[in-house]
Amino acid sequence: MTAINQKETLGFQTEIKQLLNLMIHSLYSNKEIFLRELISNAADAADKLRFEALTDDALYENDNALRICLSYDKDSRTITITDNGIGMERQEVIDNIGTIAKSGTQSFLQNLSGDQTKDMHLIGQFGVGFYSAFIVADKVILETRRAGLGSEHGVRWESKGEGDYTIENLEKKSRGTTIILHLREGEDEFLNGWRLRHIVTQYSDHINLPIEMKKEDSDDKTEESGEEWEQVNKATALWTLPKNEITDEEYQAFYKHVSHDFDDPFAWIHNRVEGKLEYTSLFFIPVRAPFDLWERDHTHGIKLYVQRTFIMDNAEQLMPRYLRFVKGVVDSSDLPLNISREILQNNKIIDTIRAGSTKKVLGLLEDLAKDDSQKYQTFWKEFGRVIKEGPGEDHVNQAQIAKLLRFASTYSDTEAQTVSLADYVSRMKAGQDKIYYITADSFLAAKSSPHLEVFRKKGVEVLLLSDRVDEWLVASFSKFEDKLLQSITKGELDLGDLEDEQEKQQQKEVEENFKELTERVKKSLGDKVKEVRITHRLTDSPACLVVGEHDMSGYLGRLLKEAGQEAPHVQPTLELNPVHPIVVRLNKEVEEECFNDWTHLLFDQALITEGGRLEEPVAFVKRLNRLILATTH
Repeated sequence: MTAINQKETLGFQTEIKQLLNLMIHSLYSNKEIFLRELISNAADAADKLRFEALTDDALYENDNALRICLSYDKDSRTITITDNGIGMERQEVIDNIGTIAKSGTQSFLQNLSGDQTKDMHLIGQFGVGFYSAFIVADKVILETRRAGLGSEHGVRWESKGEGDYTIENLEKKSRGTTIILHLREGEDEFLNGWRLRHIVTQYSDHINLPIEMKKEDSDDKTEESGEEWEQVNKATALWTLPKNEITDEEYQAFYKHVSHDFDDPFAWIHNRVEGKLEYTSLFFIPVRAPFDLWERDHTHGIKLYVQRTFIMDNAEQLMPRYLRFVKGVVDSSDLPLNISREILQNNKIIDTIRAGSTKKVLGLLEDLAKDDSQKYQTFWKEFGRVIKEGPGEDHVNQAQIAKLLRFASTYSDTEAQTVSLADYVSRMKAGQDKIYYITADSFLAAKSSPHLEVFRKKGVEVLLLSDRVDEWLVASFSKFEDKLLQSITKGELDLGDLEDEQEKQQQKEVEENFKELTERVKKSLGDKVKEVRITHRLTDSPACLVVGEHDMSGYLGRLLKEAGQEAPHVQPTLELNPVHPIVVRLNKEVEEECFNDWTHLLFDQALITEGGRLEEPVAFVKRLNRLILATTH
């Protein structure tokens, strides 16, 4: 290979400098993963060549035998990984190695804590790829040529993993990529054939093309001659094998290949469908939520194959968005090999595969929740919030998703979301026909809301919802089995058979006795409130705000405003506690100015307890000061 132009020196993107520094210092206990990552990249390059060659067979350049070759040289202290995959042209090298275009890069860097153990997991989620070479090497050389281009279009890239790299064109006869790692001092363990073979079989045994190494007694042979090389991996697509022939260790290794994760998977499910439609799926649930799970452009983790031929990464059409954390593969026997993302969006076969895949994953979670509640709780802590998107997104499976939901509640008053809807229903009081809940900005705000007072008094459980997604959940999910979900902050309180006729009669009498007061308070507050009425939901607090049954909650309105969206103006209803001393006093003769101060103070107080923001904080302080002075004279 001959260089045909002068070297150009370019600087690494700032994020890459940070990533390289992190890997060199954080992955000291997982150094061998550099080989897993580089072999995985080589396999991806072969997959891409297979796919592009479907429409352009000339890309094979009369060499259809795809393979990866691995060798080492003790004298020069180098390891060389070569593939005859798709290769790269000059701009691709700059784009793929000099910069990180990957979404979520900033989130990844911001989530780093400085704790090597925690950061190692994040680095694994991010996918270290090519940069893993610098874990063991102090200089890396990459030589590559894209398939279909002439030999003069080769590219040589070189760097010591510091601030910059050099790049130059060269002549390269064969397509594909060669990576040469010059090992750091102290990394001699990798200059050993047995050690390299062990890493290959441990991490890459399932790679669906041969990984070849020289026989130990044939170091004088050349790679180009094709002699004295032997395959060291099984080279079988793991998902095509019968389940009883696959060990847990093989499943775990395959998961790490498709996810680039350092951890073993939390759970997996392997399924083959035969009949009118034939496909195989192998899905994994990670132990930890990806750092970019909430990024708008978070990529899905499903690879699509057709008859074992790789088609595309991140096939979002194969799994609903609320299951976007699932990793794995789908291999179809019925889809055309030249299928595109556009065709995927309107394809009945894909729709059927998606429906079946969704059922399988939900069934896996359902079994887990039933058989090992403690393990399921571990899953819920990581992925519960994204599962809560399900009922609104997937109406077909809404009932099944509902069984998977977990919440905090007044049953235990702990922040842990351990209560299922089935648990709640099993504890409902005689005569109770609704599932009561409250949404709030935080767990503590929900737990301390005055709206809970009558429910605590009667021993009625209330779900405490404080995740941002909860408002979306309850807006799209109104019933579990035959029980309606009812917000305790909306509409007039109706406890149904939880109250006897005597209680209801007493409440009517009290409302009549305070009718003049409620009219006077409404006149004082004007347009601030839609209505003022006596309530029986409070036992300790003097007042609270409620909205109409079909109005937007104050919490949802605040969320929309935080997101820069307009929220409709909702006039709340002020409810007064007739047994509270302040309300009792207001029901007697109180001079107008003092009365106005008290009514506005009660409204502002109720607004604050709801998590709302005062429109006129200065006026609030002045009223409060006047009332304090009035009570001290």
